[in-house]
Amino acid sequence: MLKVATIGKDGRTDAIAKSLRHSPRVSQVFSLSDGKGIGTPDGMRVLLAAAAKARPDFVVVGPEAPLAEGVVDRLNEIGIPCVGPTQTLARLESSKSFTRGLLAACGIPGNPEYRVFHGMAGIESYLRYLDEFVVKPDGLTGGKGVKLSNAQLFSVEEALRYCEELFRERPHDPVLIEEKLDGEEFSLMSFSDGAEVKDMVVVQDHKRAGEGDTGPNTGGMGSYSCEDHSLPFLSPKHVQEASLISRRVATALRVLTGQPYKGVLYGGFMLTAQGLRLLEYNARLGDPETLNVLPILKTDFAQICEAIIQGRLRQVPMVFENLATVCKYVVPEGYPEKPVRDVSIERSTIPKESERLRVYYAAVELTENQVRFTGSRGIAFVGIGKNLDEAEAIAEEAASSLSGPVFHRKDIGSRQLIQRRIDHVRRLCQQAASDDRLAS
Repeated sequence: MLKVATIGKDGRTDAIAKSLRHSPRVSQVFSLSDGKGIGTPDGMRVLLAAAAKARPDFVVVGPEAPLAEGVVDRLNEIGIPCVGPTQTLARLESSKSFTRGLLAACGIPGNPEYRVFHGMAGIESYLRYLDEFVVKPDGLTGGKGVKLSNAQLFSVEEALRYCEELFRERPHDPVLIEEKLDGEEFSLMSFSDGAEVKDMVVVQDHKRAGEGDTGPNTGGMGSYSCEDHSLPFLSPKHVQEASLISRRVATALRVLTGQPYKGVLYGGFMLTAQGLRLLEYNARLGDPETLNVLPILKTDFAQICEAIIQGRLRQVPMVFENLATVCKYVVPEGYPEKPVRDVSIERSTIPKESERLRVYYAAVELTENQVRFTGSRGIAFVGIGKNLDEAEAIAEEAASSLSGPVFHRKDIGSRQLIQRRIDHVRRLCQQAASDDRLAS
């Protein structure tokens, strides 16, 4: 029987732990660390000492920061294998310029027009050339460092000030300027052992805090997946293109570094009038997307983890149930900018899990009688149904049952919001057809 450890404290890590406990191969699942403070010498030392004492059969790393700090390398050095890439390979997420350069150098499609800057020289002229732009710090920012023209940046001058701020705060890191894309985003996560890449279910996340995709960006207010494992605005060709990009990236990483990528390739893609574009890669499971995917994974998750570590993923069939899922995060009022602190909810009032409802705990502290929100995403409810209507109704009933200074997005998974996505892509297709006629 396997003894498995996790690193992280969030909804994603809760879902990972529950899936591992569901495996008949696993006797124990425990937390090695919440993932915070690993970047300090003391933090890494404490984690390694705990791992050396507990000797788990393997570790699953949830969040990105420990991967960027090289926790996989350090655990491997003491003989503990991990599901997660080494520090070198984790640059796929920890350095946006590395990923853009990898695609460009290897002829992998998906890059938007972009440039990498190591100082202010040339930025103003490039911003004016693009007209619509995105400014990205190179490293990890918890999903809150990217700023778009006419959303967070309303002039070239404002964008220049933001670039100057980034260079002051991170003098050794470059800044990326990219064209601003118009399209629909989707997430395709894939398991990889370095040679084999196997896709999970396609999911769409919702970053904005408010109904109708309004308000500030968040870590993700919720997400949905469909019973056919695609999305209503995607064709099989789009999913195949995204899948091929991930396969080519895994191969390119192995050729470039000599190391097999063992973990999750999480591609954030956008369907545009000009075709498929890669927004970013993450080097781990997504949050909230994991909460949609793992509940309908029929294959033993522990078996997948072992196969990733041992380089035999090809031998493991990947089976997901043909069910729809809708995830809704309940968060404290004011989230993400000024969240109310220390919101407490009686545990007895939280809906119980069932075959069609999953409950995941994130930024909360649990006592015998209460759940205390600590300022970020608190509790995720995942409805599972034979179609989206059914899954959305289950998730909405559960999320709406909580009272107090909390809120959630009621529109995630709704017919109205999804129809907006479909209509948006239809307009993009019409625009592309019109552009083709003009070009010919």
